[in-house]
Amino acid sequence: MKKNSTLAAIAAAMLTTSVAATGTMAAGFRLPEAGAKAMGMGFAFTAQADDPSAIYYNPAGITQLEGNNAMAGVTAVRENGGKFAGTTPLSGGAGITETQKTLDFFIPNAYATHKTKGSAVAWGIGVFTPFGLGQEYKDKGTSFFRNQATRIDLKTVVINPTVAFKIGDALSVGVGIDYMMGWANLEKFAVGGTGTNLAYSKLKGDGDAWGYNAGILLTPSPYWQAGFSYRSPFDLKAKDADLTLSQNLTPFPVSSKADAVISMPATAALGIAIRPVDRLTVEADLDWTFWSAYRELNVVNRTVPQLSSTPTGRNKQWNDVCAVRVGTEYKVTDPLALRLGFAYDPTPAPFETTGAELPDANRLNYMVGAGYKIGPLTLDASYFYLQKKNRTLNNVRLEENGNPIGMNGMWKGTAHLVSLDLGYRF
Repeated sequence: MKKNSTLAAIAAAMLTTSVAATGTMAAGFRLPEAGAKAMGMGFAFTAQADDPSAIYYNPAGITQLEGNNAMAGVTAVRENGGKFAGTTPLSGGAGITETQKTLDFFIPNAYATHKTKGSAVAWGIGVFTPFGLGQEYKDKGTSFFRNQATRIDLKTVVINPTVAFKIGDALSVGVGIDYMMGWANLEKFAVGGTGTNLAYSKLKGDGDAWGYNAGILLTPSPYWQAGFSYRSPFDLKAKDADLTLSQNLTPFPVSSKADAVISMPATAALGIAIRPVDRLTVEADLDWTFWSAYRELNVVNRTVPQLSSTPTGRNKQWNDVCAVRVGTEYKVTDPLALRLGFAYDPTPAPFETTGAELPDANRLNYMVGAGYKIGPLTLDASYFYLQKKNRTLNNVRLEENGNPIGMNGMWKGTAHLVSLDLGYRF
């Protein structure tokens, strides 16, 4: 009886902290890589929005695209393993170094639009990935963060049918419906007071959500444009999530079914593009992400009695943030365009609640790209170097269930991204 009570306590404690980390994944990582041309310009694309990826960046922009247009591509991400130097609750006060695995990801996109010549109405559909996170710690069985996270995966896909209307010569508006599908996975250990691994948990679930987006494009002259776009928040409903606890202890393994809702933030962008001389376009955007949408996550268990319904009780206190994005394009010839972009992207994670599941920091983003047209074909390619500014933290603390989390030390990390899109007009 005593053994069963101990196992139930371990299971309940792991559920509480696992859910908190899953919520962090959902709110902590936005992916604006929805088009190679936009990436080459630092994602400052709200006011131009002149290729099919406008469905993502500003749906009103598809009124600029005559005929039938299709575009598809992928962004390849090499996330260099982040490095930490300092102490954690499991290091016993000794200075240690911890490294995440270097991982490769692929972010797809696909779009199709239609507008009859002379018509004021355009429509289209887009498929893209607005949020995602993936990281894994080396040597998970001995990692000094193993009681917080050893592996995290978050994948989302949005299907976004869109319609836009041209109102007069200078104004266009667009609206769309967003259907999101999401998959999340978290793995970690329950660790005893002596540092012994008591049990290993895998929390895995999927869900869906509905949202909407809208945009405005103002073109008062050939020399400048202004745009605004908004995408609603998503409440990703995960039903029948699987929680498995395994170890060579009776009565392990233990499995449970659970329901949860993960809140993802709304986004908005305001941009101005100018054409000071022939063949040159310069754009600047302000891009908001309303990360404060995530507060806490309630999980309701329906299978194993000892895994009670559990609110996390952890307010991550993320901040709403505004990224500054600037980009330029120069058309060397009618077929060839060269692009350059930069963005400053502040972290939403405050000092007090930044954790091992997402050791985020302010980011400096450097982009370069090019586009080339061959008849009805368009090829766009971009490179993106992401530099996380070094971040020093001192936030070791206890969760409500007594699990020690946080870290005292410094994180640093970088990533490389390459994007390629192929478009066709017919």
